[in-house]
Amino acid sequence: QVQLVESGGGLVQAGGSLRLSCVASGRAFRSTAVGWFRQAPGKEREFVAAISRSGDITYYADSVKGRFTISRDNAKNTVYLQMNSLKVEDTAVYYCAAAFSTRSSWFGRSSTEYDYWGQGTQATVSS
Repeated sequence: QVQLVESGGGLVQAGGSLRLSCVASGRAFRSTAVGWFRQAPGKEREFVAAISRSGDITYYADSVKGRFTISRDNAKNTVYLQMNSLKVEDTAVYYCAAAFSTRSSWFGRSSTEYDYWGQGTQATVSS
């Protein structure tokens, strides 16, 4: 079992930055791939970024590529999402999710591939 808690959301002006954190319980966290997803009001939840359990493989949605960076510190049971050059359209509730993987290089791009979810953190970008 893995429990996830996100933090770091807030209100920022367009062009600004936020750093989201996803802290997990349990040593098993280092055996999981982690993804960040977001959901804006009235929209479907969408994939943002993912990182393999080893941390050496990352993947981004085209909409955030070059602006967001996902990273992890397994010693701290934490995954980060650094969000730079934020746009109004980045406004959403951001969720982290984890899935156990036997392959160190695996990551998922669909919400259905993840078994454990946090409660979400709101990020609001104003114009």
